[in-house]
Amino acid sequence: MERLVGSFTPYIKFEKMNKKIVLTGAILIVASIVLGAFGAHALREVLLPKDLASFETGVRYQMYNGLALLAMGLNANAFGFSLKWVFNLMLAGVILFSASIYGLSLDVLLGMEFKFLGPITPLGGLLMIFGWFSLIFKLVQSKK
Repeated sequence: MERLVGSFTPYIKFEKMNKKIVLTGAILIVASIVLGAFGAHALREVLLPKDLASFETGVRYQMYNGLALLAMGLNANAFGFSLKWVFNLMLAGVILFSASIYGLSLDVLLGMEFKFLGPITPLGGLLMIFGWFSLIFKLVQSKK
C-alpha cells in the first residue's frame, strides 16, 4: 500500500482492472440486494416457505457470483491470463440459475406456469461450476 504525501489516508492502486467484469459484478450485487429486500419484505407473506427459501437461494448465489466477479475484475491484471471464459461461464450460469429459480418461486404469484424452467436451474448451476473449474484450471496452468 502506498500513502498520499501529507495524508494519512491509505489507498490501493489498481493497475489494470477489467471494467466490464467489475460493472457486471456490481450490477449483480445491487440486483441481489434489491431482490433480497423484495423477498424479505414483499414476498414473505405471499409465498409458501419452500418457495421463499428457493427465491433466497437464487439471491444468495447471485450475490456470491457478483462478489467473485467484482474481486476478479478489480484484480484482472494479477491473473496473467484472460478471464473471458471464466466471466462468460459464471455470468451465464448465474443468470440461468437465479432467473429460473425466481420464475419457479413466483409462478403461483404471477399466475403463470414456469415449470419449463425446472431443467434450466441445474444447467445454470453447471455453468457456474464450469466457470469456477475454468478459473482453477487457468490458475494451475499459470506461470504467474
